[in-house]
Amino acid sequence: MPELTLPENVTLHYEVDGSGPPLLLLAGMMGDSAGWAALLPHLTPHFTVVRPDNRSTGRTRPWNAEASVQIYARDAAALMADLGFERYDVCGHSMGGLIAMELFGLEPDAVRRICILASAPVRVPRTMGVFDSLLAVRSAPEGETLWLRALYPWLFAPAFFATPGAVEQALTLALGYPHAQGRDAMAHQIEVLRSYRPTIRAADVTCPVLTVFAGDDLLIPEEAGRAAFAAMPDITQTTLPDAGHSLHWDKPAEVADLLTDFLRPGK
Repeated sequence: MPELTLPENVTLHYEVDGSGPPLLLLAGMMGDSAGWAALLPHLTPHFTVVRPDNRSTGRTRPWNAEASVQIYARDAAALMADLGFERYDVCGHSMGGLIAMELFGLEPDAVRRICILASAPVRVPRTMGVFDSLLAVRSAPEGETLWLRALYPWLFAPAFFATPGAVEQALTLALGYPHAQGRDAMAHQIEVLRSYRPTIRAADVTCPVLTVFAGDDLLIPEEAGRAAFAAMPDITQTTLPDAGHSLHWDKPAEVADLLTDFLRPGK
């Protein structure tokens, strides 16, 4: 089991797959290395894909270690240095996009390009309200199932719910996942997001950046997101229609095509 020992007795779990130029994938809220599973078959033929479990998720321990978006970025930088990657691409989903920006602030010479999926450096009170409500539902009787049912409409596009059995299949997989984030760890990470204050501005991110918004995203408002990224000197912004906040699950092949085209060597 690949692990990196960090200061203060933190053990960072990560996965490495594929071959080719290094690509670091940074998960968002309540996600871990397994959350990229739908993209892996499309990416591993082209990249060496590195997927850490951020603090308070997956197999990284202890779950209640000190955490912040900046600490997540620092952990990611330490991981890539330990693996011997001096220069690499980064893709972050949701909060992972914020981590990617902070990582560039720490290691501007190491980060070659950034892809940001369904994310933006904007404060959306409704989004925090959703997370707080989900946590409250999870604390109720039968909450471990109910909170997931309440989560899915915020993650997936309408087509997901039109597919017979899709919700039940997703529930079965989520409830059977042995490394799922616990309720207390979820609360811990919600506070990480609530307390986030950027240390790097959009205008400071000078590497090429691709942002991909989801046409049916209920958590990240596209108009505000595009405006927040507009100050980046080398920015490409696009929207994937018929996809929800978890666009890499709704449209994995399409997301992978966008990433591989943007990140292809020599571009």
